[in-house]
Amino acid sequence: MARRNTLRLESFLPYRLSVLTNVVSTAIAASYARRFKLSIPEWRVLAVLGQTPELSAAQVSLRTAMDKVAVSRAVASLLRTRRVSRAISASDRRCFALSLTAAGHQVYAEVVPVARSYERALLRGLRLNDRRALDRALRLLLRRASVIGPAHAN
Repeated sequence: MARRNTLRLESFLPYRLSVLTNVVSTAIAASYARRFKLSIPEWRVLAVLGQTPELSAAQVSLRTAMDKVAVSRAVASLLRTRRVSRAISASDRRCFALSLTAAGHQVYAEVVPVARSYERALLRGLRLNDRRALDRALRLLLRRASVIGPAHAN
């Protein structure tokens, strides 16, 4: 007997997106974790700084949608391994700006092709119009999720 308040996870979009994200992140992470001793949060920080240097930890947190504590731990680890450097921000002297070091750029340059190759393999089964529809749907869902914010119990 189906209850009115039962949640069928296999058809619940937030659950499905979370599972997909975890499967994809774990698959890509397996290759760079062994070779570079990077965690998923550390890779995300490197990836963001590789695209946009001189961000604060708070800005990295916003761009990755990662918890500030996870970003802080990842940054601390990347500072210890000298893959990221920290300097007082030129635009806001109260903040630190993070950037990739030469070692960080080297890791980034070696991991990006692995990530891109995985992405190509993942998308291989989709036609161009399906890829465009997926991209559009993801942009719309992200925008909508940002607008509605956290779920609240009634």
